[in-house]
Amino acid sequence: MLSIPNDVLLQNLTFILIFGSLSFVVAMVLTPIFIRFLERNSLGQQIRDSSVDGKVSTIFRELHLKKSGTPTMGGVIIWGTVVTMVLLSLIPQQLGWVNYSLWNRAETYIPLFTLVAAGLLGMLDDWWNIKGVGKQKGLRVKPKLIWLTVFAAGGAWWFFAKLGCLDGVAEECLIHLPRLGDFNIGLWYLPLFILVILSSANAVNITDGLDGLAGGLLAIAFGSFGVIAFFQGMFLLATLCAAIVGALVAFLWWNVPPAKFFMGDTGSYSLGATLGVIAMLTDSIIPFLLIGAVFILETLSVIIQLVSKKFWGRKIFLIAPLHHHFEKLGWPESQIVMRFWLIGGITAGLGLVLGIVGMGN
Repeated sequence: MLSIPNDVLLQNLTFILIFGSLSFVVAMVLTPIFIRFLERNSLGQQIRDSSVDGKVSTIFRELHLKKSGTPTMGGVIIWGTVVTMVLLSLIPQQLGWVNYSLWNRAETYIPLFTLVAAGLLGMLDDWWNIKGVGKQKGLRVKPKLIWLTVFAAGGAWWFFAKLGCLDGVAEECLIHLPRLGDFNIGLWYLPLFILVILSSANAVNITDGLDGLAGGLLAIAFGSFGVIAFFQGMFLLATLCAAIVGALVAFLWWNVPPAKFFMGDTGSYSLGATLGVIAMLTDSIIPFLLIGAVFILETLSVIIQLVSKKFWGRKIFLIAPLHHHFEKLGWPESQIVMRFWLIGGITAGLGLVLGIVGMGN
C-alpha cells in the first residue's frame, strides 16, 4: 500500500488528472478533423463476406450491411493522442518544473511500444479491409497472430531481461496470486507474458463489433488498472492509463450509436495488447480475469461456436461472438452495449477490489 507524504501524493494525483483531462481535450479537438479526413478519402469499413471458419457470413452481413462505408481506423486518434501526451510530458521535465515524464524505462516503455507496434499492425489490417484485399478483406488470421507473437515476445524479453525477474535471473521470476502469495515460475514467465498479450489483443478485437461496446469496456478496464497502478506506487503507469481513458472517452463521444467512425483493428489490437501488458506490469493476472470478464466471455462464445460446429455440426449461438447473438434475437444495439457496460463495470469493480486488497498478500 502507499506510504508517501501527502504533498507528494497530491502532486502525483494532480499530474494524473491533468494528463487524463488534457488527453480528452486533445482527442476531442482532433477527432472531427480526422473523421473529415477519413470521409474525404473514402476510408470506410468494408463488411466481411466470410467468417473465421471460411463460411459465408450471411447473418453478420444481414445485421451490419447498413454500416458499410462508415469511416474506420479511429484507433489512430486514441493511440496517437496518447503518444502526443507522452511527448508533451517531456516539456515540463526539460523546463525543470518536474523531474519525471511519461517516457519512463521502468513503467511505460513496454506499454508504449506495444500500443504503437500493435496499432501499426492493426492499421495495415484496416487498410487492406478498406481496399478489399484478401478473401476476408484484411490480413489473414495467421499473419496477424505471428506478428502479434513477435511483438509480445519482444515485450516479454524486455520485461524479463531489463525489468523483472531480478534483471534476467530466471530462478526468481515470481507471479503473485492474491491471498496465496508469490510463486516462482522461472522461464515460464516468458510464454505466460506472450499468452496474456495475444489473448487480450484478440479478445478486444472480437468484442469490437457494436457501436461503443469495446470503447466503453476498455475505458472501464484501463481506469481500473490505473487505480491498481496508483496503489502500487506506479504513478507514471497510472498517468498513462489516465491518458488512454481520456482519449477513449473522447473517442466514445463520436462512437456511441450511431457511430460516426469505428475504432478499427488499429484500435482494438493496440489497446487490447497494451491492456495485457499493463496487467503483467502490475502483476494482476487474477484481477485481469475479472476486469476483462466481458472480453473473455465474448472470446469463449467464439471458441464454443467453432468447436461445436466442427465436432457436432451445430451452432450453440445464432451467431458469435455473444453480442451478435443478442443482436440477432432482436435486442437494440444500444441496449446490448449498455448492458455489457454494466456487467463490465461490476466485474471490473470486483477485480479492482481483488487487485488492491490482495496486493502483497
